[in-house]
Amino acid sequence: MKIPNRLLPLVHAHMIDDVVGQLQSGKEAEVYVVRSNDRYLCAKVYKEENSRTFKQKTQYTEGRKVRNSRQARAMEGKSKYGRKERESDWQNTEVEALSLLGAAGVKVPETYGYYEGVLLLQMITDAEGNPAPRLNDVKLTPEQAKEYHLTLIRESVLMLCAGIVHGDFSEFNVLVAHQGLIIIDLPQAVQATANNAFMIFERDLKQLSAFFGRYAPEVMKTEYAAEIWNLYKHGKLRPDSKLTGTFAQSTKKANVKDVLGEIEAARDDAMEKLGIKVKRP
Repeated sequence: MKIPNRLLPLVHAHMIDDVVGQLQSGKEAEVYVVRSNDRYLCAKVYKEENSRTFKQKTQYTEGRKVRNSRQARAMEGKSKYGRKERESDWQNTEVEALSLLGAAGVKVPETYGYYEGVLLLQMITDAEGNPAPRLNDVKLTPEQAKEYHLTLIRESVLMLCAGIVHGDFSEFNVLVAHQGLIIIDLPQAVQATANNAFMIFERDLKQLSAFFGRYAPEVMKTEYAAEIWNLYKHGKLRPDSKLTGTFAQSTKKANVKDVLGEIEAARDDAMEKLGIKVKRP
């Protein structure tokens, strides 16, 4: 096929030799099958901000670290430089997340390079060597549904232990490969330390249980998100932590006085760091 303009820089840089064809066009990128040094890879070409149907919402960018204050200010504005910085941050998030999660043992595609807004990835295949289907395109038995659900719950634990929440963990972002389930599409990944991280983590796991619940209704009754997050926030979550899928909410009343005291102490500390003296009775 004719080589798309966005892939020409990679050809000129000798990163790819040829383009075999388009694999898919999604809400944030187009994916092509390419040939590089006699092996097949995937080239993920990120769409420009005004061409994406999946926008960069604050809930996904909250808590992300930027290089400097100038970059942070620019990303909040509407200038050409600001748009460029937002695009760079959006794309780099997936590159960094894949690298971090791969090192942590999460089943994600291996990366082979990132150049001019294009990410080269491992070609994930099924048992016959064809592009692996998405989980949404596979019909499951009740037993498979329960098995796959538990597999992805364990993967969510690994991701959280690495400090990452997927952000769009669903049947559309999991491939059924010959080596098992492979997690893809992470440009909306959220740092686990973000204020809204639990909300997104809980939504991710509810999306998974809703899908698998079509085949095994009992999956819908599980409460893995709350159980896992409770272990995480208390520093007790481990890759092999025992999980039950149940979680009992505490009926103990919060000590409002102590909570307000902690808030005031944190505020006083922050003000003192700014050189503001705090006087309290």
